[in-house]
Amino acid sequence: MSFWKSLFNSQPSTRTTTTAVDLGSQAALERDNSTEGQIIFSKDKEIDVYELEELCDAVGWSRRPIRKVKKAIQFSFLVISMWEQRGAYRRLVGFSRATSDHAFNATIWDVVVHPEFQGQGLGKELMRQMIKELRSEDISNITLFADPHVVDFYRQLGFRPDPEGIKGMFWYPNSR
Repeated sequence: MSFWKSLFNSQPSTRTTTTAVDLGSQAALERDNSTEGQIIFSKDKEIDVYELEELCDAVGWSRRPIRKVKKAIQFSFLVISMWEQRGAYRRLVGFSRATSDHAFNATIWDVVVHPEFQGQGLGKELMRQMIKELRSEDISNITLFADPHVVDFYRQLGFRPDPEGIKGMFWYPNSR
């Protein structure tokens, strides 16, 4: 039983099976020549939040309240997860989600790829799938917030700072 499940869930997991997204030739990427594993992408929102938080732990993100993680996923416009599949063994190795007004704008959040899978083009493929799905819904403005150390990663995918130099503004509780 995983660390998160043992802390927050005394019942066995009732995880539902995800359905793979059709990615053409990208649907099954081999990690390296010595393994038979495949990478599968899914749009299923039924994510085991404990497994997701373990993935976030692996990259050093701060822990978040499980109830809020569930709510964030539930109310997301789009969720794409990335799974390592080896026979019957399946493990969450990447995740991203987007919120949207369902007409013009979407914002991508929580892009995460397990460190063992970074540097192999899988994060780029995860983002390409996000953009492809958002564009298929006729979303024309796609935004995201990036930490300084990943700005170049997103620039390579076509994201750029606001060309008019408009700065985002944020309101926080107790900011007065």
